[in-house]
Amino acid sequence: MSQPSDAAWGLVREAARTVEQAARGERGCLPVHGETILVWRNHGWHCALPDSDPRRPLFDLYIPFCNATAARPMTLGHLGQSLDGFIATHTGESQWVTGHENVVHMHRLRALCDAVIVGPGTVAADDPRLTTRLVEGLNPLRVVLDPDRRLPADHRVFMDESADTLCVCERTLVHGPDDRHGRASVLGVTGTADGLDLVELVRILRERGHHRLFVEGGGVTVSLFLQAGLLDRLHLAIAPILIGDGRAAIRLPAPAALEDCHRPDYRVFRMGGDVLFDCDLRSPCRAAEASNLTRVI
Repeated sequence: MSQPSDAAWGLVREAARTVEQAARGERGCLPVHGETILVWRNHGWHCALPDSDPRRPLFDLYIPFCNATAARPMTLGHLGQSLDGFIATHTGESQWVTGHENVVHMHRLRALCDAVIVGPGTVAADDPRLTTRLVEGLNPLRVVLDPDRRLPADHRVFMDESADTLCVCERTLVHGPDDRHGRASVLGVTGTADGLDLVELVRILRERGHHRLFVEGGGVTVSLFLQAGLLDRLHLAIAPILIGDGRAAIRLPAPAALEDCHRPDYRVFRMGGDVLFDCDLRSPCRAAEASNLTRVI
């Protein structure tokens, strides 16, 4: 994937930054060097470039996430998986199933979100920093789900000062209002059989002004958000690799019949050697249109 021009990526970030102003009617378009690129209509930014413009796919991919507001929040999940549906080998090796282009894509999503959320398995296996170091953009709030509070405090996400971090655990494990886990603040929420009450967590984050949430992984965490009906959008990057057996990507309770499966509307983007499915989980599938929505970036 070729890198977008600084102007195009900068305009995507500007769209996210000024979306509340546009929603209030204070801004109607975003130009670059006098050329109108994005216009506001029907509760969102829309790209004014022709389909043939090489900048168009960048805006098409990221503008739906930029359009999240306090009145219309969005939670987006992402996973990178093999052709046979695994995000890592059976030993946990996952860096990297998908290619560099998809890694850059994740950094862009971090730059556009208010908070990035990961589960304990991702921190234990990858020790991520969850920053935007590969792209231009501010670091988001980092939210680590650790229901039993078992992750050591010396993980980088808890120790560095590049961004604020929340360690989220079951409420009874919080040791007072000033409790810290390394340099991270500790947030207690209600425990459940699956770990934590994610509905409560999302409500708390939105009450704190975090309206654009990015659930980066891993497979268990994204699946739990999906099962709880909390994802508005899912980015699933499929890499041309066969792992054979390993850690599964999406896993949900099995329906009785195919007709009971959810078939969301989707778009397809190519990222280097990977293929990204951008699934709109709030819209039914429009199969006749979906086949025409291939983009190359």
